Amino acid sequence: MKLTTSEKIKIILGRKNMTVKDLADKLGTTRQNLHNKMTRNNFSENDLEKITEALEINYEINFIMGDGEKI
Repeated sequence: MKLTTSEKIKIILGRKNMTVKDLADKLGTTRQNLHNKMTRNNFSENDLEKITEALEINYEINFIMGDGEKI
């Protein structure tokens, strides 16, 4: 089973003993706004960059060609 981005963020929050409100505060947004994004699993690449900075983690987004080249 493949996890959604929201599910992955929730796992990371749990491992860091943080709540959605804690993350929302670090992002300068409301808990409700972040909760809505998580419910819809609707994150832009810019959102993900801000989230990873706030959580002090790294992430990768790659497209992998048939020959293995990552773009």
